[in-house]
Amino acid sequence: MVDTAPLDKVLVIIPTYNEAENIEPIVARLRRSVPTAHVLVADDNSPDGTGEIADRLAAADDQVHVMHRKGKEGLGAAYLAGFTWGLDQGYDVLVEHDADGSHQPEQLPAVLDALKTADMVKGSRYVKGGSVVNWPKSRELLSRGGSIWTRLMLGIPVKDITGGLNAFRAATLRKIMPKISSVGYNFQVDLTWQTLQQGMVVKEVPIEFVERERGQSKMSSKIVVEALARTTAWGIKHRAGQVGNALRRLAGKAKV
Repeated sequence: MVDTAPLDKVLVIIPTYNEAENIEPIVARLRRSVPTAHVLVADDNSPDGTGEIADRLAAADDQVHVMHRKGKEGLGAAYLAGFTWGLDQGYDVLVEHDADGSHQPEQLPAVLDALKTADMVKGSRYVKGGSVVNWPKSRELLSRGGSIWTRLMLGIPVKDITGGLNAFRAATLRKIMPKISSVGYNFQVDLTWQTLQQGMVVKEVPIEFVERERGQSKMSSKIVVEALARTTAWGIKHRAGQVGNALRRLAGKAKV
């Protein structure tokens, strides 16, 4: 059953590391697209001055906030720190959002609207109406293949489980955060998997994902392979548990 708590106070969390070219335009687009939302820039001590730019934006706009972290500790660690800050501040909705423009702020209202009947909403590249722009075919195949493999291993219906544009009710995060064990690329899978494991509702909304125009991507095939290996281990454990439960049920019936 979906939580019925209000969804009025929205916090969009943007992790950054060397995003000086991107942070100002993406914050401006977010503020135009969802004027009531607040923005938290979680900067991992970027040497290119991203944190200083974020400070300037925050000084000019009381709906923009900055978290200065001691160094580059990974996407998952930055989001968990942002979630903790947002929950402590009493936000009703917390959103994951990239800094590089691949997530388009203009699509966020549709994601937030879907949260009215869900516990978590994913902006999805791979449902009907979703798309990817300016990706090489090799990268798209790797991403699609990873999502399909994860779905098969974990037995879940979500089509874009690795997608990073996600909105959560505060109550959802309070339930799943103690169970999250990933900080790298697999972090997005972990969030979705734990939400489903708690019996909560995950919805997907189609988005157009656009490859960054400025700055350097942090993604690599090595990161994806490591994530798939971890997902495979989860899947084996999950399937083994299903088999064990089935065998116990059969044994119970045999004794009757």
